[in-house]
Amino acid sequence: MERIPMTPEGLAQLEDEYKKLKTEERPAVIKAIAAAREHGDLSENAEYHAARERQSFIEGRIAELEDVISRADAIDTSKLVGPVIRFGAYVMLDDEDTDEEVEYRIVGSHEADIKAGRLPVTSPLAKALIGKHTGNSVDVITPGGSKSYEVVDVRYI
Repeated sequence: MERIPMTPEGLAQLEDEYKKLKTEERPAVIKAIAAAREHGDLSENAEYHAARERQSFIEGRIAELEDVISRADAIDTSKLVGPVIRFGAYVMLDDEDTDEEVEYRIVGSHEADIKAGRLPVTSPLAKALIGKHTGNSVDVITPGGSKSYEVVDVRYI
C-alpha cells in the first residue's frame, strides 16, 4: 500500500472533515431522507432524491477520506533547515519572465490549493524544485508552457 506524504496540518484538516461528515453531515442527511419519505410518493419527491444524492456524496467522501487517512505519512518539517528544497518547504520564487515573486509551500496532493500557495508535490513545478538550492534557476514545462524561476528563499516552519 502506497503511503501518501502530507503535512501534519493537512492531515489534521482531513481528519476534521472526516469527523464532521461522520458526526454531523451523515446524521443530518439521514433525518432529511426520513422526513422526505413521510411526504409520500418517492418517485416524484424531489426532496427525497436530493437527500439521497447528498447521502451518496457524503458516503463516497467518507470512504475516500478513510483511505487517504489510513495511508497518510505525516512529515514533520519543523526540524528541517537549510537551503535545499524538500517536502514541506516554503519557497520564494522570482518569475524570470515577469519579475513577480511568488511563494509556495510544497505539500501533499490531497492538501494542495494553488490559490492559497500550497503546491502539490506531484506538480511539474514542485518536481523541478525538489533538491534545488537558494539562488538556483529552474526551468519547468507546465501545461501552460515553459516557465523559468529563480529560487530566492527556502525556509521551513
